[in-house]
Amino acid sequence: MNFTAAGVPALDAEVRALLEKAPVAALSQRLRAHGLNAVTIDGVAALKPGTSFVGVARTLRYIPFREDLFESHGGGYNAQKRLFDSVADGEVIVIEARGVTDAGTLGDVLAARARALGATGIVTDGAVRDADAVAGLGLPVFSAGAHPAVLGRRHVPWESDVTVACGGASVQPGDVIVGDGDGVIVIPPALAAVVAREALELEEKDGWVLDRVDEGERIEDVFPMNAEWKARYDARSDASSGGASAVAGAGPGADSGPGSSPTGGAAS
Repeated sequence: MNFTAAGVPALDAEVRALLEKAPVAALSQRLRAHGLNAVTIDGVAALKPGTSFVGVARTLRYIPFREDLFESHGGGYNAQKRLFDSVADGEVIVIEARGVTDAGTLGDVLAARARALGATGIVTDGAVRDADAVAGLGLPVFSAGAHPAVLGRRHVPWESDVTVACGGASVQPGDVIVGDGDGVIVIPPALAAVVAREALELEEKDGWVLDRVDEGERIEDVFPMNAEWKARYDARSDASSGGASAVAGAGPGADSGPGSSPTGGAAS
């Protein structure tokens, strides 16, 4: 296994490429089929709509502001600055800010530093200062909003590279983080390759169903597919792969967990 400069397990290039093609919605559905429901970072959105990212987590934890603790931990080369100076290529900074949105958790200088070091994204369940400038940097940043105040109004930058709670989700250093227009999801590293492949298979199947709906077929028949349409899809899949691909019953539409359906219809 390869590791980043910070000692976090690096994401395999092939798995990264698969995840870059996989929508967060499909990844969420496949994680649910594997028994993982509490893996979405809720309440955050991209500062610049249309942006997406894939990376491994580096974590930063803020605690509520207290004057004496800020005096001991908030000034100088604090935990926040140390983390932003040590982020490595392919990593995503995930900040626990307790959902507090009336003070910033980072600004344009820190975001620029992360971009320069190769970070692929930043996620905070707090607010961002210099929001327009940060959005224009080209680094995907997902936050709970924007606010002009500095972090010292509400936060003390306490520690980094520990398990944090961000947007209601537990995030550990090395977790795989993926974000797009639907939100941000946390993937345990051991499942990343499996759910990436399953999500792409699910997207292909759902794309085929969407084509049938555009042609006038009834939702009742194709979403999820009844036996007749499932047989048609299986025949199409076998023909397109020379019979080498697995039939739909063995793919991501199989009843492999709660909420599974042949086309993902139960999750809509």
